[in-house]
Amino acid sequence: MKGVLAAVAASLLTLAPASAQKLIIEDNDFYGPGGSNIQSILPLVATPGVQALGFTVVTGDGWLDEEAAALLKALEVGGFERIPVAKGALLPLVNTSARMALWEAQFGKIPWKGAWNGPDMGPGFHPDDPFLIPDMAEGAPRTPPVDETAAAFLIRQVRAHPHEITILAAGPMTNLALAQRLDPEFASLARELVFMGGLVDTNMMQVTGNADFASDFNMLFDPEAAHIVLTAPWPRITVVGNVSNDNLMTKELADRFAASGSALGAYLARHAVVGLALWDELAAAIAVDPSLVTGQVEAYMDVDVETGMNYGRVHVWPEALRPHLDERLVRIVTAVDQARFVDSLVRDAGAGAR
Repeated sequence: MKGVLAAVAASLLTLAPASAQKLIIEDNDFYGPGGSNIQSILPLVATPGVQALGFTVVTGDGWLDEEAAALLKALEVGGFERIPVAKGALLPLVNTSARMALWEAQFGKIPWKGAWNGPDMGPGFHPDDPFLIPDMAEGAPRTPPVDETAAAFLIRQVRAHPHEITILAAGPMTNLALAQRLDPEFASLARELVFMGGLVDTNMMQVTGNADFASDFNMLFDPEAAHIVLTAPWPRITVVGNVSNDNLMTKELADRFAASGSALGAYLARHAVVGLALWDELAAAIAVDPSLVTGQVEAYMDVDVETGMNYGRVHVWPEALRPHLDERLVRIVTAVDQARFVDSLVRDAGAGAR
């Protein structure tokens, strides 16, 4: 009898639906070939019990087409090309490079402007040619993106898996805002939102720390989209902002990637940017394993969309002071288990094709 019961239990496990896994979609500005954006795929493609339903791409650090190509190439190197990639918004909802330049003329320099960076930031930037895909040293990807917009893909997936999908947002929130406007139930049908951004007290950080790292680019690039997303009815929102600046890509970590034994680990090691914060990787790791969080604060958060000095900056309130204008309660991560995070990233770098 015990043997029969064991066989039945085994068959039930075998027939368990894919939804028994943790389902995640990452929306990001996948500028590459390496660095934080691309490295953020590691926890999603390599962690047991996690299924990456897809990746959606948005203009941010680079232009949409070149980002999609960089992501597709990395997925091919790792043997993960079966995971769908959907392209989304080429431009922010309202913001433009001219508006950003006007803000800078009035209120001071924005250190990182992403796709709108001029050639002075590096030979790969082409602010006036959004459809250019620079030559890729590793060769262009063979796999095309899916024939579906990012917003449509996101809506279709949350409706197919209601209340099961974690949405990881690690770039500007244009795609998510479009999905929310097209389907007002989009956010409420997700399991949760985890996003990289929402830095607080950045003004003092620019003076006392790294001014480049104290720029909340994902909010600044498309403030209106961030406002739409952060006031949408998500069941839960986790903010991975300031804490991500404490974890940097080092030569030692790049060497550990190279020694991981996988083609993707070696690829990311070749293109690692030493000294760059592990922003998106940390957000991805927390989306996959919330137990990495060792400190947090709850507050209400929104993004300023009024023209002025604080355009694109987040603001937080306690319950007693909030204006009750649809701002949502969020969990702001203040501390993480850094050693375990880095070790998990190295472990994930070893997954995939050899």
